[in-house]
Amino acid sequence: MTPISRRTLMTVASLSAAAWLNPVRAQLAGKPLTLIVPAAAGGTTDIAARMLAEPLGRILQTSVVVDNRGGGNGNIAGQMVARGPEDGSTLLVQYSGYQCITPLIQPVAGFDPAINLKPIGHLIDAPQLLVVRANFPANTFEEFLKYVKANPGKVNYASSGNGSLQHVTTELLKDLTKTYMTHIPYRGTGPALNDLLAGTVDLTITTPPPLLPHIRAGKLKALMVTGRTLLAALPNVPTSTEAGVPLVASSWFGVYGPASLSSDVQNRLSLAVKQVVESDGFKKRAEEQGAKAIVMNSAELAKLAANERNMWGRIVKLANIKAD
Repeated sequence: MTPISRRTLMTVASLSAAAWLNPVRAQLAGKPLTLIVPAAAGGTTDIAARMLAEPLGRILQTSVVVDNRGGGNGNIAGQMVARGPEDGSTLLVQYSGYQCITPLIQPVAGFDPAINLKPIGHLIDAPQLLVVRANFPANTFEEFLKYVKANPGKVNYASSGNGSLQHVTTELLKDLTKTYMTHIPYRGTGPALNDLLAGTVDLTITTPPPLLPHIRAGKLKALMVTGRTLLAALPNVPTSTEAGVPLVASSWFGVYGPASLSSDVQNRLSLAVKQVVESDGFKKRAEEQGAKAIVMNSAELAKLAANERNMWGRIVKLANIKAD
């Protein structure tokens, strides 16, 4: 019996995957696929969507458009997708804060992302960085903490919105360090970052992708990583554990469709997203952004979201976080 070469096996697998995706391609024929982003351009959710768009379009043989719809702590974009077409042509690139925290502090009658959105697949996971403006009078986390304690209420921090993971994480930091800082919410990470760079606000805690270029350019100072391990892109920035604060928090980003999406289309889209995320190119881009590409199917993503909703629910209650 003639041995089957590795190339032949790969070709067969590729053809099988192509056949599996044909029904979705037929549904999308002549119609662009739209990725709705629940935040302004420039944040990690937007970056994740743009990392996904081109390779996903190649796999599904259609054009992919990224549409930024910020506001309402993710509720505007979420409802738009939940009420959208059932053919898989409009999907949501979701941020974990909006999936797991927003429903706890800003519920919308008739809309719950855990019910009205159908999980498709996980994209990236990223720890968060505490960064301050370039001229902030502290160069280490220890100096930062000393300054904040000496100036209660005078230091302000930006977030991508009330109840965002950035907001909740910073409130947890305040509780752990017994400090007081003033919260300034924005309509997404992009606008918050713009004001931080301009010196209008003092700091933010958010994921690395939108921050790294500015840190490398000396426009922001990174003081701490809210993860258990050092960040490969910034090996000299200490973890929260090294800084003496038991603060571990990361953001994740996934793809969702409307609840009306058929299980068949959901599974086929999940396969397409999986192909993108497990590709070497996507993994490399994620690492360059200070994030990690992680493959999860629909069921695994649903379980992750449910667990985090329970976890952050305790923090929301502890910090008494309310909607605007």
